[in-house]
Amino acid sequence: MEAPQPGSLDAHVGRYWLVVHLWVRPGQEAAFLAFERRASAVMAQYGGRIEQAVRIRTASAMDDPPSEIHLVSFPDAAAFAAYRHDAATKQLAEARAQVIGRTVLFAGVAGENFTG
Repeated sequence: MEAPQPGSLDAHVGRYWLVVHLWVRPGQEAAFLAFERRASAVMAQYGGRIEQAVRIRTASAMDDPPSEIHLVSFPDAAAFAAYRHDAATKQLAEARAQVIGRTVLFAGVAGENFTG
């Protein structure tokens, strides 16, 4: 297989990135934060981390915006898969369902960095 060319969309190989849209159930904000602390501890065992969490206050062109958007990274897709199949992650499923009503996940690799 040929190496990606500079400037191509696949040229920036590195961490595996996830953009996660989360709809927190009303009244469950404190429980959500507690859940996130537990989940991020399991992520860390696989080199995963929540790089940034953004709490949504306003949104254009969306009737039902997510409560939070997370930028999450893992060393690679295999590490993310291992996290998803970990027994501790599975044990958190019930707690997750109680605090998160909906999740939309986007996965990929890093693109160009446009900072000067």
